[in-house]
Amino acid sequence: MGAAAFDVSVVSTAHDVADARLHRLCAAFVRAGLSVEVRGLGSASDAPRGVASVVARPRAGRAGRAVQAVALPWEARGRVVLTVDPDTVPATMLRRALSRFRPGPARYAVVDVHEDYAALLHDRAWARGVVGRAADALVSCASALARRADITVVADEHVPPLAASRRRVVRNLPDGSYLPAWSPRSPEPRAVHIGDLRRSRGLFAMLEALEHAPSWTLDLVGPVAPSDRSELEAWLASSSAAPRVRLHGRLPPRESWAIAAGAWAGLALLEDTPAFRAAVPTKVYEYLGAGLAVVATPLPRTAALVEDAGAGAIVPTGEAAGKVLEAWARDPAPLEAARAAARAWAAEGLGGASAYDELAGEVARLARG
Repeated sequence: MGAAAFDVSVVSTAHDVADARLHRLCAAFVRAGLSVEVRGLGSASDAPRGVASVVARPRAGRAGRAVQAVALPWEARGRVVLTVDPDTVPATMLRRALSRFRPGPARYAVVDVHEDYAALLHDRAWARGVVGRAADALVSCASALARRADITVVADEHVPPLAASRRRVVRNLPDGSYLPAWSPRSPEPRAVHIGDLRRSRGLFAMLEALEHAPSWTLDLVGPVAPSDRSELEAWLASSSAAPRVRLHGRLPPRESWAIAAGAWAGLALLEDTPAFRAAVPTKVYEYLGAGLAVVATPLPRTAALVEDAGAGAIVPTGEAAGKVLEAWARDPAPLEAARAAARAWAAEGLGGASAYDELAGEVARLARG
């Protein structure tokens, strides 16, 4: 197997190296003085800052991803391998088991379960029939193996596996390194959405909102789901609101959030799916951290967060969101109050020790033990 070349290898068959959670994890590892290797998708230029090595591949089809899921943990050169996808968990855990009998890298395994994958499958049109049953079986297997990892990381209290020997909750809170400093509103009303773009995550609800908010423009930062591209293109070709939409595609976190500087509000119009109902979208924390007013759909935990903070509006539909935005354009006083409340929440809610740094300390003890 050879000697370990790095303290930590972060591996993924599904995540772009521009992914914000990968950036937060790697930033904490680098702050802890660890040498970090990243293996994922996309362009190496979008990788987290300060890492020692980046291997970025183009996105593969299902067969190619299956091959990568088996091969990637064996290619990793870190003493600790951290995987963020369920399909790489079996090979990661197998390599760890074998390394106990033969000196070499990958002696420790950290599994980051940053979503409730079983619930998330209900949000995927492809997860039906034989493919859906196979995906369910993979998720069940990965969850069972994740319980036996040296550290099992979950993104929230409700995310399985609930029983693990060393289970650590690391919520998707921003670490502040990539969020813009608070800035006054731009002269013209502008909303922003940063994150994956698909119907269930509010893509078409946001476009509907814009049609009912003629004073506003909208910046959409993130990749569009292939299943929604044709409908988006049809909307762009037919809607009178289309000139007021700017599509930026996927960008690394720092570049994504630079676009949010000067925006008036952030949109989080997710649908009520099993996975989203129990969670708080990362972007809501990030909007608050950037001092933006939040317009969100009434998912229970999201609504409680926004309403308790007094930092925005909870709306049932895209049309209702548009009416709130247009009301703010006519009278910005309630908007300014929400933005001030967002800053106040961020000052209190994002202070203190970072769970990412606490995790990095544990990983450092494994890597150097």
